[in-house]
Amino acid sequence: MNISRALARTILSTGLLAWGLAAPAAAADLPGKGITVQPIKSSVAEELFQSLLVSRALEKLGYTVKPAQEIEYATGHLSLANGDATFLANHWDPLHVAFFENAGGDAKIWRNSTYVNNSLQGYLIDKKTADQYKITNLSQLSDPKIAALFDTNGDGKADLTGCNPGWGCELAIEHHLDAYQLRGSITHNQGSYAALMADTMARYKQGKPILYYTWTPYWISNVLRPGKEAVFLQVPFSAQVGNPSKTSTKMADGRDYGFIVNVQRIVASKAFTDKNPAAAKLFELMKLPVADINAQNQRMNSGENKQKDVERHVDGWIKAHQKTFDGWVAQALAAAK
Repeated sequence: MNISRALARTILSTGLLAWGLAAPAAAADLPGKGITVQPIKSSVAEELFQSLLVSRALEKLGYTVKPAQEIEYATGHLSLANGDATFLANHWDPLHVAFFENAGGDAKIWRNSTYVNNSLQGYLIDKKTADQYKITNLSQLSDPKIAALFDTNGDGKADLTGCNPGWGCELAIEHHLDAYQLRGSITHNQGSYAALMADTMARYKQGKPILYYTWTPYWISNVLRPGKEAVFLQVPFSAQVGNPSKTSTKMADGRDYGFIVNVQRIVASKAFTDKNPAAAKLFELMKLPVADINAQNQRMNSGENKQKDVERHVDGWIKAHQKTFDGWVAQALAAAK
């Protein structure tokens, strides 16, 4: 009996010792162990959610992930190309293609990912005004009477809540104003998009007509829902920067909102992905539905907009999609072997 107890104790202690040695060994085997990652993001606060989700997954692979540095898109792509930053979770394709190519393209930046599909952009007005005046096309604003409906400062021109300099969309809007000969009837208001949209929302709540540019995923489309509270305006013809014959903005159903439907990609320093196949595989696998981003963005707009709030949102999303998240990590780990 004493011998049996002694043998049991020996087996137990040996097992515990083996487990204790195995745990650190497993951690040491993680492909990201000892490697620090520097995410970057734009000034759009609502893009933190997408960025943090990628960071969480990288941490599961053993990487040490720093807080995201805020940088504008053009400079951010150069930082990736130069190896000063590791990844950006919000590269809009084709909106940011010029930034990508100017930074060295595929030779310098990895972008073999499809993180968010069906990212729409366009010009919208409130549905009440659209129905009352039968406005369906941006070209109708060449009529001074229609333009005056959206005049906020008394100069007779429609005031468009537009796109921040450096985002890429401002170049498309400026090109449209020339192509559709709307310079004389529309003012493209730029600055802080969030502040401009706050004024736009205030006008809407007062029952006044509104004209604005926006994109999905973003909280605005959860509040001013296209087809419900707002309507997309079509454009008279495709007019993208570059060769129009190669950049038609028409959708499959014939509608034309003036912007190609974008894919948001995770882009990364190619020097990093070449040395880190597990991270590259992770970037390639990750997918995030537009509806989930819209819902999270709306929570930010409702006041849950601090860093700790967004971190809680990310943790909640992972818990609700644990099997998917764990699958990404498992496949990424397999790619490292």
